[in-house]
Amino acid sequence: MLYGLLKSTLLGPALRLGFRPHARGVEHFPAEGPVLLVANHQSFSDSLFMPLAAPRPVKFLAKAEYFTGRGVRGRLSAGFFRGVGSIPIDRSGAAAADPALSTALRLLGEGEVVGMYPEGTRSPDGRLYKGRTGVARIALAARCPVVPCAIFGTDRVQPTGRRVPVPSRDPRGRVRVVFGTPLDFSRYTGADGAAWNALAGTDAERAVLRAVTDEIMVTIARMTGNEYVDVYASTVKK
Repeated sequence: MLYGLLKSTLLGPALRLGFRPHARGVEHFPAEGPVLLVANHQSFSDSLFMPLAAPRPVKFLAKAEYFTGRGVRGRLSAGFFRGVGSIPIDRSGAAAADPALSTALRLLGEGEVVGMYPEGTRSPDGRLYKGRTGVARIALAARCPVVPCAIFGTDRVQPTGRRVPVPSRDPRGRVRVVFGTPLDFSRYTGADGAAWNALAGTDAERAVLRAVTDEIMVTIARMTGNEYVDVYASTVKK
């Protein structure tokens, strides 16, 4: 309910009026059924403008830190993310993320749209960084289409450190969201998923996860025109 209110009444109209975001490729978005929506990540505002442009409600996998902040700002952040149906991910280890990944698979099984940033964190410099294989694991287990998304301009309206987005006077700062043609990875899973399940725990499974993730990142790189760096963004931030 809160998602609909934010998009149609509380927040969406103000964002459209103040920022005049432009969406393209909406016709590529499946009208129904499960969808894994994946995008580059430059700004906190990505989680405002991408769902605003999407024709269907988007449930995000979000960092657990967004739900545990202290003080007024922390409570507001937690309330916002819970209200729009975001799913907290504990990034302290692969096993810790299992409940969140299971939740994502449940939502996809119910025909929802789940949004993810494969880089796992915001880009420190606007370049596109190596993707985490969790995105491939979800896509293959759910056997759902993966819609690549390119987001432009959010790093100008809300760079890291700015609390709220501010319209940019630079024409290049106009927020744009582009949806690409859905990616199909059924060649790895088979019609019933048996081919993928048979690889569980093997070197072949890890190789497929990396291949699928890399294909997703190459597609996003091509759509954004951003330089691709074969290193995790979190490593660069350290």
